[in-house]
Amino acid sequence: MTPTLRTERLLLEPYVPEDQEDFVALFQDRRVSQWMGDGPAPEAEDRALFGRIFTKVYAQDLFDVWAVRRDGRLIGHGEIKQTDVVQGYEIIYALAPDVWGSGLGRELAEAIVAYGFDSLGLTEVYATVAASNSASLAVLHRIGFEHVRDIAEDDGGTTRVLTRRRAVQPTRQE
Repeated sequence: MTPTLRTERLLLEPYVPEDQEDFVALFQDRRVSQWMGDGPAPEAEDRALFGRIFTKVYAQDLFDVWAVRRDGRLIGHGEIKQTDVVQGYEIIYALAPDVWGSGLGRELAEAIVAYGFDSLGLTEVYATVAASNSASLAVLHRIGFEHVRDIAEDDGGTTRVLTRRRAVQPTRQE
């Protein structure tokens, strides 16, 4: 079951059915959806996606997905899951445009990465980002992600694959 995570300013917790309208509004905002998956989708598809979070993801404990809240308001979305694209675990995050530029992207990405390392025991995590999404690339670089390779997309775009490896803890000599 997806656990609740807390940062200095954010609460990451499993979605509840009452989040549907805010989830759909976030994913329908073209400033957000242009960077998510295959880009903007019809509202009906976003509603179906929200439903699958409960009927598949949570019901079958497939991976962790969070509603991201600040001061009780849903302001974003976060995930960590295994994907074939990177042959490992990928973090996914999105924030509402009205909180962009406030450092919350960094805080959110750091929280998901820390969860991957500390709770899932991962040694590395990945992110895939459109090459033109300079804001997200900057956030990931600031928190230690490094460029691994590029993927040429069918639409002519480029997706950057980045990774962050867990810092090796020195062993103590007894």
